[in-house]
Amino acid sequence: MTDAIRFLMCAPDHYDVDYVINPWMEGNIHKSSRDRAAEQWHKLHHVIKDHAIVDLVAPEKGWPDMVFTANAGLVLGQNVVLSRFLHPERQGEEPYFKAWFEANGYTVYELPSDLPFEGAGDALFDREGRWLWAGYGFRTELDSHPMIAKWLDTEVLSLRLVDNRFYHLDTCFCPLKGGYLLYYPPAFDAYSNHLIERRVPAEKRIAIAEADAVNFACNAVNINEIVIMNNASAGLKQRLADVGFTVIETPLTEFLKAGGAAKCLTLRTTEPVLADVHARVTVQTRTIQMQGHLLDAGILNRALDLVVERGGSFKVLNFNLGVERQSTSMADVRVSAPDHQVMEDIMTDLIELGAVDRPTEERDAVLEPVLLAGVGPDDFYVTTIYPTEVRIQGQWVRVQDQRMDGAIAVLNTPDGPVARCKLLRDLTTEEKVVVGAQGLRTVRKVDERTKQTRAEEFSFMGSGVSSERRVELVVEQIAWELRHIRDQGGKVVVTAGPVVIHTGGSQHLARLIREGYVQALLGGNAIAVHDMEQAMMGTSLGVDMKQGVPVHGGHRHHLKIINTVRRHGSITQFVESGELQRGIMYECVKHDVPFCLAGSIRDDGPLPDTEMDLLKAQSEYARLLEGADMILMLSTMLHSIGVGNMTPAGVKMVCVDINPAVVTKLSDRGSIESVGVVTDVGLFLSLLVKQLDQLTNPYATVV
Repeated sequence: MTDAIRFLMCAPDHYDVDYVINPWMEGNIHKSSRDRAAEQWHKLHHVIKDHAIVDLVAPEKGWPDMVFTANAGLVLGQNVVLSRFLHPERQGEEPYFKAWFEANGYTVYELPSDLPFEGAGDALFDREGRWLWAGYGFRTELDSHPMIAKWLDTEVLSLRLVDNRFYHLDTCFCPLKGGYLLYYPPAFDAYSNHLIERRVPAEKRIAIAEADAVNFACNAVNINEIVIMNNASAGLKQRLADVGFTVIETPLTEFLKAGGAAKCLTLRTTEPVLADVHARVTVQTRTIQMQGHLLDAGILNRALDLVVERGGSFKVLNFNLGVERQSTSMADVRVSAPDHQVMEDIMTDLIELGAVDRPTEERDAVLEPVLLAGVGPDDFYVTTIYPTEVRIQGQWVRVQDQRMDGAIAVLNTPDGPVARCKLLRDLTTEEKVVVGAQGLRTVRKVDERTKQTRAEEFSFMGSGVSSERRVELVVEQIAWELRHIRDQGGKVVVTAGPVVIHTGGSQHLARLIREGYVQALLGGNAIAVHDMEQAMMGTSLGVDMKQGVPVHGGHRHHLKIINTVRRHGSITQFVESGELQRGIMYECVKHDVPFCLAGSIRDDGPLPDTEMDLLKAQSEYARLLEGADMILMLSTMLHSIGVGNMTPAGVKMVCVDINPAVVTKLSDRGSIESVGVVTDVGLFLSLLVKQLDQLTNPYATVV
């Protein structure tokens, strides 16, 4: 027996599965044998008494889970943090455990009643006493960790549980003597696994398989070189033996029905205390404010879900509900994260949803200099499509040239600081760049009540009733917008791929250009080549567009077109020669509609107009997109993604493709101005032209 090691246990006199508060209890209500449970508990008690001292707390009628003393609290020295149970079914245990601790001379610390913490079930000391592993995610709140660190004067490492089968840390995690660790990695999120790997050397990490995990192999009691558990596979026992441990198996199947095993049935009350270990915790907390149609637009739910999904925790401190349809709501939310980087990631996403600091807590953005042209500082803030403001010297400054995936560059001028969204390659050493998520806010319309989780999709001839009619309805809306933009002298930009030609849409897009509906065309080498191939030879990729059959030698047609254009010097000169008399490119030249063809490694030719310098092509795309009111993205995923990244919120975007996955990818940018249309692009253009013919608004050129 090792006299220095003590455990607290509770006899299973009143044990049963009376309710369901974890997945293991499902289907096991009143199916546990009290006699068998008592037999298994006494065997465990006997095994532990052979190696340590066991104290007992009296069981209390009406509280069947008191047998799981690991959840009584967390003990270090003569201090104990009492558990605050999440579920009412266990909250009645608290006063009995508190009385036992006080009667035995412990100083008891109590968390607020609304801050769950479930003791040594969710908090396990490194067996060498170097730090405390603390779980959160199901039963324990992250906000309890700083208080535990303070009261017990120890370093706390926060681990997030993500598999509800392993609802307590001790069900999937067992520190062993000598710095070894027995654990089940899939029970944790990526951040937690990385933290474990940083603290525990690879040669001391014993990762178990699911078969052992569901037998609660990690829910073990470690006493020096002894590991006591319910059950272990031969392979796991051999791995433990290889590093000096002896496994003692004692069946605890009756307690597995309630979601517990050896470790759950014990509380170690003699943990190692190191004089040089003191309170340290990386948990960060920040309070945000959100305003708008938080409930009917789903914004608050999305924000809270986002916090949890990113590995954080939250508490709604204040919520003022708008009482009328047009009234807005306001919420103050405290957000917690296990460390600074996770908090920055969470705040970056919350800012995109419109979250701001409370007015009394506003702080200037953190700016760092650009030390090397074209290279931003570490942790620079990555911009979104939403209009953004940055706080500089106590004032909010609107960021110019808003776009996705850029950095915010700040330059001091005689008229004050200017903030501009720039690509990394365009940063200069005269500028400073915003890092982190402090001092930033996005400008959102408070009347946006449409759910922004995904742009509405329309599927032609898909499942459901009148799906064809749904496409017609959205085309009617787009046609009305196009006519309105044209009549107001606005700007529509089309980015199109060669599928427009292959599906017979060339004549319809050409007509839109001819009638003033398109003010710029963006694409690649292929759309221009196949448009001119069709106009000159009646084929597209060698397929007769009228008959739908391959033409003998047709695979060479596009190369002949490229050669012809190269002989003329440019598409414009080809049109001016009189040889090309119809098609998309013809109409662009004849009606002075600018176009940019961005090249790629797969291009044949290319055409002399195709810009093979990627950076120049991106810049020209961005220039042509300036001032756009609407963008039609017609079956060209890569070009459209590039266009989407360059476009700020507020620009209407219509994404058309036969592949639903492409439409979703292009239209799901968090903007309610995006509409996805899942249909054949040639059919879409045909319907669009037909609908425009039915509109009666006159075409009036705005001078």
